Amino acid sequence: MVALSMVIWSLLALSRAERELDTKIPSLGEATEWGDPDLSLLGSCQPAPSCQQCILSHPSCAWCKQLNFTASGEAEERRCAGREELLARGCPLEELEEPRSRQEVLQDYPFSQGARGEGTVQLAPQRVRVMLRPGEPQRLQVRFLRAEGYPVDLYYLMDLSYSMKDDLEQVRQLGHDLLLRLQEVTHSVRIGFGSFVDKTVLPFVSTVPSKLRHPCPTRLEPCQPPFSFHHVLSLTTEAKVFEQEVGLQNVSGNLDSPEGGFDAILQAAVCQEQIGWRNVSRLLVFTSDDTFHTAGDGKLGGIFRPSDGRCHLDSNGLYSRSPEFDYPSVGQVAQALSAANIQPIFAVTSATLPVYQELSKLIPKSTVGELSENSSNVLQLIMDAYNSLSSTVTLQHVSPLPGVHISYESQCGGPKKREGETGDRGQCNHVRINQTVNFWVTLQAAHCFTEPQLLRFRALGFSEELTVELHTLCDCNCSDTQPQAAHCSDGQGHLQCGVCSCAPGRRGRLCECSEAELSSPDLESGCRAPNGTGPLCSGKGRCQCGRCSCSGQSSGRLCECDDASCERHEGILCGGFGRCQCGVCHCHANRTGRACECSGSVDSCVSSEGGLCSGHGHCKCNRCQCLDGYYGALCDQCPGCKTPCERHRDCAECGAFGTGPLTTNCSMACAHANVTLALAPILDDGWCKERTLDNQLFFFLVEEAGGRVVLRVRPQEKGADHTQAIVLGCVGGIVAVGLVLVLAYRISVEIYDRREYSRFEKEQQQLNWNQDNNPLYKSAITTTINPRFQG
Repeated sequence: MVALSMVIWSLLALSRAERELDTKIPSLGEATEWGDPDLSLLGSCQPAPSCQQCILSHPSCAWCKQLNFTASGEAEERRCAGREELLARGCPLEELEEPRSRQEVLQDYPFSQGARGEGTVQLAPQRVRVMLRPGEPQRLQVRFLRAEGYPVDLYYLMDLSYSMKDDLEQVRQLGHDLLLRLQEVTHSVRIGFGSFVDKTVLPFVSTVPSKLRHPCPTRLEPCQPPFSFHHVLSLTTEAKVFEQEVGLQNVSGNLDSPEGGFDAILQAAVCQEQIGWRNVSRLLVFTSDDTFHTAGDGKLGGIFRPSDGRCHLDSNGLYSRSPEFDYPSVGQVAQALSAANIQPIFAVTSATLPVYQELSKLIPKSTVGELSENSSNVLQLIMDAYNSLSSTVTLQHVSPLPGVHISYESQCGGPKKREGETGDRGQCNHVRINQTVNFWVTLQAAHCFTEPQLLRFRALGFSEELTVELHTLCDCNCSDTQPQAAHCSDGQGHLQCGVCSCAPGRRGRLCECSEAELSSPDLESGCRAPNGTGPLCSGKGRCQCGRCSCSGQSSGRLCECDDASCERHEGILCGGFGRCQCGVCHCHANRTGRACECSGSVDSCVSSEGGLCSGHGHCKCNRCQCLDGYYGALCDQCPGCKTPCERHRDCAECGAFGTGPLTTNCSMACAHANVTLALAPILDDGWCKERTLDNQLFFFLVEEAGGRVVLRVRPQEKGADHTQAIVLGCVGGIVAVGLVLVLAYRISVEIYDRREYSRFEKEQQQLNWNQDNNPLYKSAITTTINPRFQG
């Protein structure tokens, strides 16, 4: 019961920890979306006053820097539009300013032929420069080749509570065999050892002085004082040293079931110098037969300071400040392991296996194995876990970058076999030695960065990294920049990207007038209709230097044209198949209609027989418009048209039976049909089923041959109608069965009652009453009379 309750408690703690993990380490479990809008989804390109604002407004926007590109009255904002629209309006291709995302490989060392220690190359490229236009995605290919014999560092972290006494004997003999097995797959392997129990405060361990010195149940067996975490042996290649140091270890003891394993894992991850981790594949084997304490449990012992996530090992390798800091959370443990690129292997007993399986889901690149009661299978368990971890390649970014969305696509089996998108990381399983796998990383920036940013990508469990220098394209590199340009009214303005920026006191598209001239009546007359009535520039712009500067999508000398007032199809201007100019859609090739809604193609109107609209309509806008009486997508249905059965029914009836509406005129009305009685008893789906006026069923078959119609009629075979007899028989049978069941029930109840009554009478006759006095009854010895009692 205690073990079961602790398992339930640990599962609840993991549920709480999972929520904590999601909020604390987004690089482990969530995509890097930070609330910035996806600019590619905000709609199409809209006019903008400058080239910089244009390219930032939408990824599809381009800017035409050609001099005098805009027509009279047309705003300079109209230089900003989609690429195809600008080309259609006459902007030369070389005058388009349209920054596009791009990438440049800075460092791409070839893959290593076999492992070379810490210099092995398995990830390529190693450094890339990416130029991102905000809102425009850029795909980056990352390759990984699993090298043979990649070096391994393995740190064995063991629970030394008293229940692990039998397991310690097995681990003492583990060093030599473990090195031999690992040397079969890699030439460079080192092993180390550490142990843990729990925090040395109540209620986790007994603080009675004698129990602090010897916490084991019996005084005769060797036992060491309780401790939180003890780093015993740094990583080494000497198997004998490992066995010697482990042989000196003894079990200890504590009070409660959960252990302080999280303290030990965190210290083993952050104390990299003391442990001796190399920049190779790092494995942490964690063995225990019980669950773990997590953040918040330290309050039971009066510990309120959260774990600071730092190394606190003293000169003897002991976690000296364990009583000062609370247990770390699942999020802290996962973050520390990921930062140190350590792959944990949880070797636990069957009772706690479900708890550690849930924990493994929260820690990237971890695995769980079932440990036997005395750890006899630990060697095989480690090798199986190592093979599983080393054959799984997981690519993810080390830390998120606000404002950058990152997604992955894995290509594990070849150039044509893709395993689909995996969201916040790329992963390939069962990767063989010398097999190359590819990952496609898509980067998309939501806004501009003031300076280059660095993104690091890592294949979990391996030492190599890919560094991405991220730059954003947020400005136009126009080559026509001129101060005091002649184009701007002989030096009255600054020319950049085809637009004049006027000097102080100057106005106009070409800086052609001064501010004092703006309100001149003579200049304003050029912004009104010839009759002098109506608002300036039709109310759709402002008058500058005697010319209209239109706003928005307006154009024309007096801004009389509105290039956003064309008809729409399905909510899109000109259906998306044309350009709106002065309220009229100018459609692309093979498109017609006021909103360019019609396609010149007739593919959707061709029926299976090859004709247009089945010959019963005409094709318009690639859709059939049917003649009267026909309907359907291809005009192939006709509710008013009679079927062959309907057309020949009356002739079949009058010719075969002499009845029906054509009885009086059968020979003339049915002269085209030859009616014969069919004797064939088998009917197929081609026979028509009808009834005569006197409700007699008959069938007939229509056969057309040589211009004449042959009707083969077959009356329904007459037979006895047993329907009434069947119905009555069923009802009678049901009633009879019901009566039999009721009668049987009543008989069984009667028999049972009679037997019970007979037994009651028999028991009554055998009853003898004993008239003797009760031997337990004794009369009163003393009798007291109340003298005041009257009567």
